[in-house]
Amino acid sequence: MKNSLTKYQGIITEPNHQPAAADALVEVEQQRAIAETQAAMIIAKQFPRNQIEAMDRIEQACSRPGLAESALYSYIKGGTDITGPSIRLAECVAQNWGNIQFGIRELEQRNGESTVEAFAWDIETNVRQVKIFQVGHKRYTKRGSYKLEDPREIYEMVANQGARRLRSCILGIIPGDVVEAAQNQCEATLNAKADTSPEALKKLVEAFGKFSVTKGHIEKRIQRRLDAITPAQIIQLRKVYNSMKDGISAPGNWFEIGEAPDAVPTENKVDSLKKRIKKATPPAPNQPAGTIEDRIRSLASEFGVDDVDAFVAYSSRDGSNLVDIEKNFPDFVAIYKEREK
Repeated sequence: MKNSLTKYQGIITEPNHQPAAADALVEVEQQRAIAETQAAMIIAKQFPRNQIEAMDRIEQACSRPGLAESALYSYIKGGTDITGPSIRLAECVAQNWGNIQFGIRELEQRNGESTVEAFAWDIETNVRQVKIFQVGHKRYTKRGSYKLEDPREIYEMVANQGARRLRSCILGIIPGDVVEAAQNQCEATLNAKADTSPEALKKLVEAFGKFSVTKGHIEKRIQRRLDAITPAQIIQLRKVYNSMKDGISAPGNWFEIGEAPDAVPTENKVDSLKKRIKKATPPAPNQPAGTIEDRIRSLASEFGVDDVDAFVAYSSRDGSNLVDIEKNFPDFVAIYKEREK
């Protein structure tokens, strides 16, 4: 008679042998884990970190523009912008600080949720941070929520939620002044490498477009046209982008998503300047245009107007009194240049 096979705790073996085989497998795994941990601790004691060299490695890594661009994030708390190190920077600091193990483990999946452990362990000092949490297999959107069935989507959800806890664990075992020095070096790198070229601005708009943030939203936040953005504003926008990418904040925290302007409105500025001109002096009687026009041409050249003829023609079409234009010439030039952009 053929021997039947029995399923025991997920392992299919022949009868009368399953418990012993399963126990042996568990014991082997336990012994392997103990030996691995002991070996790591012995090596860490034999080769302790040199903190000066570790700091040099961290600062050198933070001098790379690629890392610096993704190293910092911002979020709003109590109406104040708070800046902190991202998971990318935390991982870089841990790697270069040395003798540290860190990671994320999915312990089990049950009833539509995963139990996950994030940990960071300084083997040399035996300081350890562990966070165990549940991640529901559900995605929430503005239109409601839906259950995740695709294993890839579940994995991405677990990895995303785990990254935030892992960051917290790493920062809990590394000295605060080390992390602060890394942040300062990243800030210095960004200030030196801030790119405001048209190509860089195009990539910036495309990156924010993934979060339904348009060029108009960006311009409204920075209160100027995108092509006039400053390096400091580029750096701040990168922090905002990293914050949204890591799920720390939402686009609505930074931009007026309900409105979708195509560009920063400039009409109000122009109208305001025109009102200032018209209110500055009382209406003057019409005078021969020749002499005033000559003076306007001369002033236009002094103020660096490129096309003087076009400027004079615009002055005539605008309907403002030429005497008023002459007396308030700087404001009128500002209007003209704003129109020509």
